[in-house]
Amino acid sequence: MIVCIAEKPSVARDIANVLGATRDCGGYIEGNGYQVTWTFGHLCELKEPHEYSPMWRQWSLSSLPMIPPRFGIKLKDDKGVEKQFAVIEKLMQAADEIINCGDAGQEGELIQRWVMQKAQAHCPVKRLWINSLTPEAIREGFQTLKDQSEYQSLYEAGLSRAIGDWTLGMNATRLYTLKYGANRQVLSIGRVQTPTLALIVNRQHEIDNFKPETYWVLTTLYRDTTFTAVMEEGDRGFKTQEDGEKALAAIRELPFTVLSVEKKAGREAPPRLFDLTSLQVECNKKFGYSAEQTLGLIQSLYEKKVATYPRVDTTFLPDDVYPKCPQILANMTPYAGFIQPLTEGGKSLQKSSKVFDNSKVTDHHAIIPTPVPVTSAFLTDMEKRVYDLIARRFIGVFYPDCRFEQTTVLGEVRSEGLHAGTFDDFVPFRATGKRITDPAWHVLWEKKKKAETPDNPDNPENTENPESSEERTLPAFKKGETGPHTPNLAEKQTTPPKPYTEATLLRAMETAGKLVDDDELRDALKENGIGRPSTRAAIIETLFKRNYIRRVRKSLAPTPTGVELISLIREELLKSAELTGIWEKKLRQIERHEYDAATFIGELKQMVTDIVNAVLQDNSNRRVPVSGPPAQ
Repeated sequence: MIVCIAEKPSVARDIANVLGATRDCGGYIEGNGYQVTWTFGHLCELKEPHEYSPMWRQWSLSSLPMIPPRFGIKLKDDKGVEKQFAVIEKLMQAADEIINCGDAGQEGELIQRWVMQKAQAHCPVKRLWINSLTPEAIREGFQTLKDQSEYQSLYEAGLSRAIGDWTLGMNATRLYTLKYGANRQVLSIGRVQTPTLALIVNRQHEIDNFKPETYWVLTTLYRDTTFTAVMEEGDRGFKTQEDGEKALAAIRELPFTVLSVEKKAGREAPPRLFDLTSLQVECNKKFGYSAEQTLGLIQSLYEKKVATYPRVDTTFLPDDVYPKCPQILANMTPYAGFIQPLTEGGKSLQKSSKVFDNSKVTDHHAIIPTPVPVTSAFLTDMEKRVYDLIARRFIGVFYPDCRFEQTTVLGEVRSEGLHAGTFDDFVPFRATGKRITDPAWHVLWEKKKKAETPDNPDNPENTENPESSEERTLPAFKKGETGPHTPNLAEKQTTPPKPYTEATLLRAMETAGKLVDDDELRDALKENGIGRPSTRAAIIETLFKRNYIRRVRKSLAPTPTGVELISLIREELLKSAELTGIWEKKLRQIERHEYDAATFIGELKQMVTDIVNAVLQDNSNRRVPVSGPPAQ
């Protein structure tokens, strides 16, 4: 008998239907030579400290660091888990072969490997690796099963992550709680959560310590177009009101002259497909969904078979997906009006290297719709919004680039002996405009009729193109023309950095604190991001639960406890997103056979030992204050 083990009962039922297993046996489904069973996520976990040594049951500084000579696993203390594991253990010990059907990722590999170890399974094991739960994808996956040994490095990376989190979290949490906690308050320290908290705290420090600077901006209105004075590089405007008013007075009665009119053609590529982080960012910006909410929604769309595997960190597709794209589009009937121009006359879909690139895809590809029609699945209003984002991005990548014309008009007002700020004898002005000549993919985000979307709820955010920059069409200016104008001087102030939102925090976690807009640079920095796409939402929620951060409308702010905790930590390895990103990079290298798991664990144990010794030498008597409940 072949035993298949999935990560959820619903996934097990999908697999059983494809395999022809139909008999419900309580805890597994049997038929056609298969027994399909399931876990509920993690059934096993690393042992607690006291299960390695009775001395570690009591929290004591003298027992630190706690570093077991060998890590072990145990079943979670839960009656439902124990009951299901008993079923799995019985099936595995009698199996001729096991097929690991866990989620196709690092965490899914760890979950099932631990269960097989605990069940003492000894038969051969194969691995099912699929990108969606459609019957076609499952059948194709079973036709291309791999030996589990091919995923050994994936397991080692997941195990290293779990051991690293246990070693640092258990030791640092006890260390800081005993040393600095007030009134028995537990101070939770984590390999990813602490540098994430530090990002928020440091941003708040920047805001609190910000000192605004006043400057004055000179503009003038000529032919109903606002021109702005061109300052020296690095200057926002006049540094003194006196200089600004002197320039204003000097040019008020003098004519404005157009010096040049320059037009440049430009192109704008369609927005990239979604990885999990960019989808979470977009949903937070547009709908206010938390990272955890978005992960739950896209996971549900995956389980309803209308979207591909969600826990991904690439925005590319492999070449072998391209032949399947026409069928996917053909089944997206609510979007037929957008798809028809792509396929009319029998023309082929465009294949861009910005979309299809085998070198940018490892285990999984970007999130896209499946061939399953969305109309055949019951979706909640929130799921419809998320699906609509994914669908429009997918359709958009087959459209040509948007074309536009960028216009720059330079002008001046001459005034001999001006001597105002950096200006001498004349003030230069500039105005820019943008006119779209071919909207191309922009049509996907123009105001639309309800009939063009799958019963998508009315939401003003959904009716605008989120990717387009503001258009400003300028009048037809001619070089040398001149005429009256209306100058104006406005007082401005520099503004402090903006507090993090969940969207900007996710981006900062993805790039180890470096906020960048360029997609290619972001790709390069992802390697050193902190946390994984699938865990970042949980990290943010943990910070809320620990009462280290709170929501202030859409922004995130640290609590006094969070601020004080970060101020106490002097070990940069604990709170630096950049340094933590180096550890994340090593975990990814383990997955690719480029780094040794034992070396990683050895380095982490030494780091924890050094941190313990450093904190124990602190003779201050500081304590972390207790914050009230988090604000919502």
